[in-house]
Amino acid sequence: MDPLKEMDGRMKEILSFVKEEFSKIRSNRPTTKLVEHVKVDYMGSEMQISHIASLSINPPKDIIISPWDKNAIPAITKAIESTNLGLGISADSTGVRLTMPELTAERKNELGKLIKSIAEENRIKMRSHRDKAIKSLNELPEDQKFRGKEELQKMVDRFNGDIDSAVTAKLSEING
Repeated sequence: MDPLKEMDGRMKEILSFVKEEFSKIRSNRPTTKLVEHVKVDYMGSEMQISHIASLSINPPKDIIISPWDKNAIPAITKAIESTNLGLGISADSTGVRLTMPELTAERKNELGKLIKSIAEENRIKMRSHRDKAIKSLNELPEDQKFRGKEELQKMVDRFNGDIDSAVTAKLSEING
């Protein structure tokens, strides 16, 4: 397989993973991704909240969980309390309302460090894939090798720019 195409695919996978990880990090804006994967003990089996309820956002700070079976409300409430997401939880006969408190400056700093560390870990993964691609390119004829390395460097630069913009966007979302 062409090392550049393989590298492009790997970079897209890594970038997609980073964005997915960032979406799970709490910001000042509510997102259903915070709770959709929380496991609920419902009718004797573990199920994700998204499989037993509809999730919606009620701006500016609320996530609304409306279970299809109202008997699931206590189980959903218990599951969310056990995750320690730091959300205010109130339940009534129609569902569960999660309220996001304001982030403290200390918490914003912690989240910023977490975001930067996720980005750096994935840059390291990308560099190891780049090294493998360079080894494959070194086996090609001289002119193809140099063109391939130039193209690879452009891909790496584009990837780093995409990671930087994802980090910047997430940090501004948290601090904004």
